[in-house]
Amino acid sequence: MSTAVSPSPEVSSSEGSSTASSAELAAGGAGTVGAASAGHGAGATGADATGAGAGAGAGAGATGVSAVTPVGASADAPFTSPADKLRGRELDRQILALALPALGGLVASPIFVMIDSSMVGHLGADPLAALSLASSILTTAVGLFVFLTYATTATTARHFGAGRRREGLKAGLDGIWLAALIGVAVAGVAMVFAPQIVAAMGAKASVATNAVAYLRMVLPGLPGMLVVLAATGTLRGLLDTRTPFIVALVGAALNTLLNAFFLYVVGLGVAGSGLGTALAELSMGAALVAPIARAAHAEQVSLRPRLAGLRASMGEGLGLFVRNISLRVAILSTVWAATALGATALASYQVVNALWGVCSFGLDALAIAAQALIGQALGRAAEARRRGDEAALAQEDAAISRILRRCMGWTLGVGVAVGLVVAGGAKWLPWFFTSDAPVRELAFWPLLAMAASLPLVAVAFLYDGILMGAGDGRYLAVAGVINLVPYLPAILLLVNAHEGLSDNAALMLLWGAFAFIFMGMRALTTGWRIHTDAWKK
Repeated sequence: MSTAVSPSPEVSSSEGSSTASSAELAAGGAGTVGAASAGHGAGATGADATGAGAGAGAGAGATGVSAVTPVGASADAPFTSPADKLRGRELDRQILALALPALGGLVASPIFVMIDSSMVGHLGADPLAALSLASSILTTAVGLFVFLTYATTATTARHFGAGRRREGLKAGLDGIWLAALIGVAVAGVAMVFAPQIVAAMGAKASVATNAVAYLRMVLPGLPGMLVVLAATGTLRGLLDTRTPFIVALVGAALNTLLNAFFLYVVGLGVAGSGLGTALAELSMGAALVAPIARAAHAEQVSLRPRLAGLRASMGEGLGLFVRNISLRVAILSTVWAATALGATALASYQVVNALWGVCSFGLDALAIAAQALIGQALGRAAEARRRGDEAALAQEDAAISRILRRCMGWTLGVGVAVGLVVAGGAKWLPWFFTSDAPVRELAFWPLLAMAASLPLVAVAFLYDGILMGAGDGRYLAVAGVINLVPYLPAILLLVNAHEGLSDNAALMLLWGAFAFIFMGMRALTTGWRIHTDAWKK
């Protein structure tokens, strides 16, 4: 079961002949180096890098890396400003060229998770329950370190935007090394204490045995999962969302084939699913690192870890780590409140939550595009400021404003459109998840509340992505804590008062609190920051 391909529904460009406009923008319109697109050059680009078939996009990534260099430019020469091109339809194409592959990468993993679950489900109830438990533990661990994606995106985007390609590659490699080291450490500890972790979750007998077996097979792949996060962030900083998308698709397909082999041919049971996932994730990590390593070698950047670089990467990611914890607290608190409402309410909550996740992918893809574009624009602005070029600085400030306006237009449009679809389908969408009539009926009003909140949620995601692109992790950490201040008391109040409410009213209030209080606070705190302009410094 592939767990790390989608860094989460929160906040990967294009390269080669099919997406030259993205690469040319990154290079200041100087033209691209290399012509093989991910779709046409996959056969010649990835398999050699990993030997496992998971790297179909690796060579495309190499194209994306080299494409940011103007032909004949020196390694650290500042880019010619592409600010004039960041307008109108050209900017729309740039946003979509980033957002659509990012969306594909985000949705690939959940689709193949469902396929994996159906495979294990044929083994019986206990193996499926064990997979659910163990994969939840693994997903939580990976989710805590998703800052590896966001931090490397912001850092590398600003370096590349300023023309400091060597520094950008160094920062990307530092993030990858940090990811690998964290993965090895966490995997080692978790493998030793797997029985205790599973027992703490309440699993017993066969479910516990199968869950431990799965964890001990899948955990050796954890370094690969975290390297995927860091390498994806580096490529996004290069305005390359297609390579992670291709690697996600090929890696997830490889994962499915390996799981089928180990489950049904070798007969390893649920542990075979873990082994297949570990091998697929390690292959995906290698596929994403390969083009970055080749670009570093071409620029004579050492591939060895640097202590100062590791410290810098950890410092960049610390604020986002705190932010991630605050998000986990909000999500777990919401699940806790839904559990307190009873089994039917909890089942209906899961239906709404599943649809929320799907909607979040589309909204988050736009935030990813904004993060990468803003990061590079801020890098160019910083370079202009360093040179004392006031005309170029004014040009870049105007480009940043255009990016903000255009991304906001797309974000609100998509938020409204998706909200209307969910509201229009609130009666029949639950049929995809359950045949239980009370559960479907109970999901109706919460779905309407969720649909009504999607434009606001979209804005919160966009602001989050912009501040991540600016490397404003410290503020996001503080804002994450502030966002919990009104939300947690509201949840406690609802749980204490729910016995006097109908299940329908209680569940609708719960989703309303999450969507409008918590997400509204996220939009408010991040929006205030953006309107101060302090994040641009």
